Amino acid sequence: MATPYGSWTSPITSDAIVSAAIGLGQIRLDGDDIYWVEQRPTEGGRNVIVQRTPDDRTVDRTPAPLNARTRVHEYGGGSFTVSDGTLYFSDFAGQRLYRQGRGEAPEPLTPEGAWRYASGVVDPRRNRFICVREDHTEPDREAVNTLVSIDLDNGEAQVMVSGNDFYAAPRLSPDGAQLAWMTWNHPNMPWDGSELWVGEIGDGGALGHTERVAGGVSESIFQPEWSPDGILHFVSDRTAWWNLYRWRQGRIEPLCAKNAEFGQAQWVFGLSNYTFLSPSRMICCYTEQGTWHLASLDTQTLQLDVIETPYTDISGLHAAAGRVVFTAGSPTQAAAIVQLDPNTQALTTLRRANDLDLDPGYISSPEPIEFPTAQGRTAHALYYAPANRDYTAPAGERPPLIVKSHGGPTSAAPTTLNLGIQYWTSRGFAVLDVNYGGSTGYGRAYRQRLNGQWGIVDVEDCANGARYLVERGDVDGNRLAITGGSAGGYTTLCALTFHDTFSVGASHYGISDLEALAGETHKFESRYLDSLIGPYPEREDLYKARSPIHFTDRLSCPLILFQGLEDQVVPPNQAEMMAQALRDKGLPVAYVPFEGEQHGFRRAENIKRALDGELYFYSQIFRFELGGEVEPVEIENL
Repeated sequence: MATPYGSWTSPITSDAIVSAAIGLGQIRLDGDDIYWVEQRPTEGGRNVIVQRTPDDRTVDRTPAPLNARTRVHEYGGGSFTVSDGTLYFSDFAGQRLYRQGRGEAPEPLTPEGAWRYASGVVDPRRNRFICVREDHTEPDREAVNTLVSIDLDNGEAQVMVSGNDFYAAPRLSPDGAQLAWMTWNHPNMPWDGSELWVGEIGDGGALGHTERVAGGVSESIFQPEWSPDGILHFVSDRTAWWNLYRWRQGRIEPLCAKNAEFGQAQWVFGLSNYTFLSPSRMICCYTEQGTWHLASLDTQTLQLDVIETPYTDISGLHAAAGRVVFTAGSPTQAAAIVQLDPNTQALTTLRRANDLDLDPGYISSPEPIEFPTAQGRTAHALYYAPANRDYTAPAGERPPLIVKSHGGPTSAAPTTLNLGIQYWTSRGFAVLDVNYGGSTGYGRAYRQRLNGQWGIVDVEDCANGARYLVERGDVDGNRLAITGGSAGGYTTLCALTFHDTFSVGASHYGISDLEALAGETHKFESRYLDSLIGPYPEREDLYKARSPIHFTDRLSCPLILFQGLEDQVVPPNQAEMMAQALRDKGLPVAYVPFEGEQHGFRRAENIKRALDGELYFYSQIFRFELGGEVEPVEIENL
C-alpha cells in the first residue's frame, strides 16, 4: 500500500511498549540463586528485586510500596546486594537501607535521616555492611560522600574512608584482609580521572596502611575486582583505551592490550564488564566500533578467545556456580537476562525486557555509519531506515528523519532492539542515533573531543549526520527533526538555536541555561561543566554564549518540551524558560510537564504520553495524517 511516510499504522504502539516493557539490570548471584532488578513502568516505575531459584522459579522479593532504588549521585545503581540469601537494599522513598532474610519481610537497617547508600558489600567476618554513603544532613552544604561500615546488629555507621569528593566500588579481598575502592575529586568525572586505592583492614575493622594503586587526574579507573586467589584486577585507560590490568606483588601488569573498550562511563554504580570463573579464567566483554563482544581470558597465558553470541550489547557480567549471567541484546532482540554455560557456550534466556512477538517485517535493523564532520574528522552513528511490511511510500518521496542525540553526554547509542526507535521507523520515519564526539566506545581521544566543546562538537556531528543522509539520498532534507533527553536535550536546543539544519525538535528534560545548571544541579555533576565548557564563573562568557535561552531570537522552528517536575538534575525551570521564550516569539511550542517524575520518565502513562505527544507534534508540523488515533497535545502559536 503506497502511503505517505509518517502515516503508516504500526503494531508497535505506545500502549504495547509500556505494557510489555520493563527495565532489567543489577544482576547479583548468591550460590545457586540469581537476582536482578526489574524497573516496571506499570507500577509507577517501581524497582523490584527478583529472585530466580535453581528450579527455574522466579519470585518478587520487594513488596510494594518499597522501591529498590538509591539516589546516590542521583542516577543511582548498585542499590542492592545479597549474601547467603539475605538482601540488603536502599528504598527510594526514604533512602534507608533495608535488610530482608529468606522468607522474611524487609526491615530498615539504618535510621531515618538525610543519608543515601549505594554500592555495598557484606563483610561477614566483622558482621557489617561496607558501602558508599552520601550525607545530605546539612542542606546548605554540599553533600558529603564517604565509605562507611554499618553494623548489622544495630545499624550504626562508622566512616572508614573520607576526605575526597567521591567514592565508589568498595571491594573486599577474598580473605577479608584488604579493601579496594575507587575515588575521585572535583572537577573530574570518573571517566576523566579517578584513582584505585587499597587498604589493609586491622583487627578492629578500621583501615591501616593504604596506598594508591593506579589512576590520577588524567587516568580513568573502572571496576576494581579481586580474583578468587586474591589478586586485584581493574580497568584503566592509561593507554587511551579502557583495558584490563592486574596488581600483583606491587606491580601493574597489562592483561590484554587492545584498541577496544573493556570499560564504560560510570554514570551509575555497580557496572561489571568482567567476572571470574576461576583464578585463571575470566569472562569479559568489550566494545569495538560500537559493537560489544563476549570473550574468555586466560589470566596465565593472557590468551583472549571470543565467545560467539548473537548479541551486540553486553553488560553486567557475574559468575558463580560454574555459570555466567549477564544482560544482553541485539538489533532484533530486546534486552534480556542471559545465562552462559562456559563449558558448552550454550546460552539460556532467563528474562526478557519485553515479551512482544513482533514480525520481523516491522523491525528496522541499524546500519553503522561513519560520516565526515567538522575539522576533517569522522563521527559515528546508527542509521535506521523506515520498515513496515504493510506499506510502501509514494514514488519519489523520501522519509522524514529524526536525529537522536543521546544523553550523558558521555554515553553511547546502544544497538539493542529499542521499541522507542521502532515506534518511529514502523510509522515511516528514518532515525539516526548519533554517537557524536564525546561518546564512549571509541577510545579516550574520541571521548575527549567534547572537552571544552559541548554545544559545538555534538551539535555539529548531529547536523552533519543529517546532511550526510540527505546527500546520500536517504531522507527528505526539508523534514529533519532532532530529539534528545537530558544532555541530548541540550544538544537538541543548541542545534535548533545555532544551526538551521533542522525544522523541528523535541527536548526531553533538556538544558537551556548552562549558568542555571551550574548553579542548581546536584553534586555529582556540579563541576562536570568545567571540562565540557570551562570553569564558572571565570568563563561566564562561554556559558552565556552556549545557552540557547539567551538566543531565542535565532530560533525559527517549532519545539515540544517534556519535563519531570521533580527533576533534580535538570530543574523544571529550564524547560519552562524555553517554552515561555518561544511563546513570546510566536513560534509553535508545546510544553508537557509530568508530576512525580524525576530525571527520565519511569511511569507507563508518562512514557506513553511522551511518545504519542512527540508523534502528534510532528504530524502537525510536517502536515501528515496519522495512521491511528493519538492523544493530542496543546500546541501554542500553531
